[in-house]
Amino acid sequence: MADALAEVLLRRRRLVDAVRLTPPVRRSAWQWLKRPLTTQAGLGALQAELIQRGFLMSVPLYRYCSGLNPLALTGFGRDLLALLDRESGASASHVPLFRGFPESVPGNTETFYVNRVFARLLQEPEQPCVLCGEVGTVRAVSPCAHLVCRTCWDGSDLSACPLCLRRIDPDDPFLEPAYDDVPAPADADRLRLLSLGPDDAARTTATELLARRSPLSVVDRTDLAVLLRDADRSWLPAAIPVRETRAVVLATLLPAYPELVDDLVETATDALRLLYALMKADPGLRTAPVRRQSLPRAIRRTVLARLDRMPLEALIDDLLRHERAWKRIAENLHPFEHAIRYPTAALAFALIRRTTLDATAPAHRAILAQAARHPLIHLEPSEAVDAVGSGARDGAVGIRPAGVRLVMRTFASRVEGAFAADRPGVALDLLRQRPGELVRRLVQLARALPADAHGVLVEALGTAVSDVSPMVLTAALGQVRTSPGGLRLFFPRGGTSRIWTTVDDREPLPAPLAAALSGVLVAEMLRRASSLPPLRRAFLDEELGRLAAPGSERAASSTLLRMTRGSAQPIPVDDELRLFLHWMQQPGQRVDLDLSVAVYDTEWQFIGLCDYTRLRFDQDALVHSGDLTAAPAPLGATEFVDLDLTAVRRIGGRYLLPVVFSYNNVPFDRLHRGFAGVMRRPSGLFDPAAVEERFDLAGPAKILLPFGVDLETKELRWYDVNLSAAGYGHSVSRYAGQLAVIAAAMEEVHGAGDRVSLWEIACWHAAARTDEVVVRCADGSVVGYVRDPAEDVTTFAHRLTTRREPDRVWDTDAAQRADFIAVLTPENLTPPAGATVYALHPQLLDATVHELIPAPALLAPLTPDLRARLTTH
Repeated sequence: MADALAEVLLRRRRLVDAVRLTPPVRRSAWQWLKRPLTTQAGLGALQAELIQRGFLMSVPLYRYCSGLNPLALTGFGRDLLALLDRESGASASHVPLFRGFPESVPGNTETFYVNRVFARLLQEPEQPCVLCGEVGTVRAVSPCAHLVCRTCWDGSDLSACPLCLRRIDPDDPFLEPAYDDVPAPADADRLRLLSLGPDDAARTTATELLARRSPLSVVDRTDLAVLLRDADRSWLPAAIPVRETRAVVLATLLPAYPELVDDLVETATDALRLLYALMKADPGLRTAPVRRQSLPRAIRRTVLARLDRMPLEALIDDLLRHERAWKRIAENLHPFEHAIRYPTAALAFALIRRTTLDATAPAHRAILAQAARHPLIHLEPSEAVDAVGSGARDGAVGIRPAGVRLVMRTFASRVEGAFAADRPGVALDLLRQRPGELVRRLVQLARALPADAHGVLVEALGTAVSDVSPMVLTAALGQVRTSPGGLRLFFPRGGTSRIWTTVDDREPLPAPLAAALSGVLVAEMLRRASSLPPLRRAFLDEELGRLAAPGSERAASSTLLRMTRGSAQPIPVDDELRLFLHWMQQPGQRVDLDLSVAVYDTEWQFIGLCDYTRLRFDQDALVHSGDLTAAPAPLGATEFVDLDLTAVRRIGGRYLLPVVFSYNNVPFDRLHRGFAGVMRRPSGLFDPAAVEERFDLAGPAKILLPFGVDLETKELRWYDVNLSAAGYGHSVSRYAGQLAVIAAAMEEVHGAGDRVSLWEIACWHAAARTDEVVVRCADGSVVGYVRDPAEDVTTFAHRLTTRREPDRVWDTDAAQRADFIAVLTPENLTPPAGATVYALHPQLLDATVHELIPAPALLAPLTPDLRARLTTH
C-alpha cells in the first residue's frame, strides 16, 4: 500500500514522493531473472499508462525513473498508478446495468419495466417463458434465484439480474463475455504534469494549510494530520489563524509537545475543539462525537487548568455558545472534582449546568467564593436570599445558604437585548469591544441605526476592520452590496450542508451608507495588500469573475478542483458530458443509490427527467445506463448518464440539475465507499483523463445536488448542497419543486455578481503591488492597465475590478514577465520560473518551478498581523 503522505502530496500538489513510492529492491535481485526486464521498456510502458490517465512526467521525474532498476521501477509505477486511479475513481470496477451503454439502453423504459414485472410475477420453473414462449430457456440466476429467460434478456449486455436489478454471481452462466472497453489516449489539452517532490514538500504543504484564513474541509484536516505525522514544533508558524486548524495541530502534536496547549488554546471553544479532535470528532463542532471516549487524567487537568486561567465572562460566553456540547463533555472532565484547585473553571460549569450549590460542601464553597468576586453573577430571582457576610451588594452573590443557583448576563445576551429593545446604539457600543462580531453584524446594524448615526457606524467599522479576518471582510462586503428583493440563502451548521431559502423582504440599505461601508472594507483589503512585497507585473484572467471568493469549507465535499460554493466554470454548449456514480455497500446492508437528472426551462418550469423511471429523455438527449438496486462487494455498483447539451437546448431545456438520491433512505456515511462526478468527452466507458470533477459521498446526507448546468450562460455552477430527506423512495418526481427553488436561489445569489469573486481579490493584489496589470479578456484578447503616477491605489483598483477602458492592447507574451498570475487555465502562457500562479486547471505547470497556490492562499496574506491571534470561529 502506498504511503499516505505520498498520496496527499500527489493529490494536492501533483508532487511525486519518489522515496516513499520506490520499493527497496537491490539491483542484484533482478539480474537472476530468466528474461530480465529493461528499465527503458518499463519506462515506456509507465509513460503510456500515465498518458491514458491524463498525466505527463516532468524532466526531473523522468530522470529519476530512468535511474531505477526494473523491479524498483515496477513497484514505483504500480503504486503511482494506484494512487492516481484512486483519486479519479478508476480504481473501482465501473460496470453499469447495460454493459453496452449508451447504445444498448432500451428506448422504451415502460416496456422494459412491464416485461420485468410479468417475468417476476408470472414465470414458473419448468414452464415456457411468459414473454417469448420458448421452452428450456428459463433458468434461475444466482444468488437471487429469479427465473430469467436467456432469449429475452441479453446476458452479454446485462450485468445484473434483469428482474431485481441486483448483482449476479460473476460465474453465473447467464453472464456472457462482452467487448472490452479500451480508452483512447488523453487529448493534449487534458494532460497534467507530475513533478518530482522536493525534500521539504510535506513541510511547505502543511505550512500552506496552517496559513489558511478559512476553516478547512474534512479532507484538508485529514491531510494536515497526515502531513504533521512526522513534524516537529519548528514547522508551526508564529500564528495559526483558524481555530479548527489549531485543534487538529494540537491533537496531533500534543503527546510530544504538551506545552502547546498554552499557545494554541485561547478560548473555551478552542478547548472544546481540541477535545473533539482527540475524540476523532469534528473540530468544527457541527456534529457531536459518535461515542465519547474516556480522557486521560493528565489531559483533563491540562484542559481545566487552561480554562481556569481565562477571564470568567469570556469563558462563560464561550461555554454558553456550545452549551449542550459542554454539558456532555463535563461528564468526561469532572470539573467539580478539582473545584478547589480550579475554582474559575468549576464556577463556569456550575453556571451553564445550573448546578444547585451547597455552601457546606468544600468544593461548592470554593465556587461560591469565586462567584462573589464577579458583579455580573447573580442568583436566580426565584431563589434570591439575603447575602451572607458583611458588605454584600444588593442582588450580588456572597457566601449563600445551601440550595442556590447562579446566573450571569452574558455579552451575547446583552447585545441581543439591545436589539430587542430597539437600542441599536447600545448594541454598537457593545460590539466595538469585539471587532469580528461587529463586522459580522454590520448589515443588521446598518438597518437598525437611524440615519444620523450612519457616520458613527462608518467610523466604528473603520476602527474595527484592522483586526478582522479577510474572510469575514469579504463576506461582509458581499452582504453590503447585495440588494434585497430576491431570495435569501441559509446554510445552517450541521453534519450536512443543508440549505433553506426565503424571500428577502428587508429594506434596502441607503445607497450612500452602502457605498461608504463598501469603501471602508475595500480600502482595508488594499491597505493590507500594499504591505506585501511589490510585484513586477501581474497577469489576470477576466474569467476569474466566475469563481467565488474562498469561504468556509467546513461542510464542503471532497473534490478535485476544490471550488467554493457558487463558483462557475465555462463549458462549450455543444459539449457532451457523462455523469457517473459509484458506490459499495457495507456487508449485511443494502444501499440503493440513484443518479438522476432534472431538466427545467428558462422560468424553472419542470420539463423532464432522466432516471430509473425514464432511461432515455428525447431519444439521445439524456441516456441513463440502467438502475442498480444494490452494490455488494467486491464490484459495487455504477450508474452513468450521458448529457447531449445541444439536444437538450433544442427541446427548450436550459437548466440541468444532476442529483444523487439514496432511494432507500440510507445516509451516505454508511457506505463502504461512494463517489460521483462528471466527465467531458470521455473516450471510453470510464475515462480517468476526462474526469472534470469528482466528489465523495459523505456525511449523514441522503440527497445531494452537486452542481447545475446553465445552457444559456454556458456555465457549470458548483452548488454542493443537500436537501432535507425523510421517509423512503426519494426521486426527482418527489423533489422537483424543491430542486428548482434551491437552484434558482443559488443562481440568483451567485449569478448576480454582488458577491466577492476571485477576480476582485486578484485585482486587489495587482492594484496595490504593481503598476502594470495585464488582463486576458473573456473573448481571448489581452489588454493592459498602467497606473498613472498621480492615480491612487483605490482608483486604480476600481478601474481594474470594473473592467474600465484599458490603457493599451497587449499579447500573451506579457505573462513571461509577470511574477503574479491568476487564471482559470494557463493555456498559451509561459510563466517565468519562480512566479506565483493560481490556476484552477494547472495543466502542465511544474509545481517545482512555479509557486502554484490554491484559491485560499490569495486571501491568506491579507491578514491584519501574522503574529496576532485572530478570532476566527
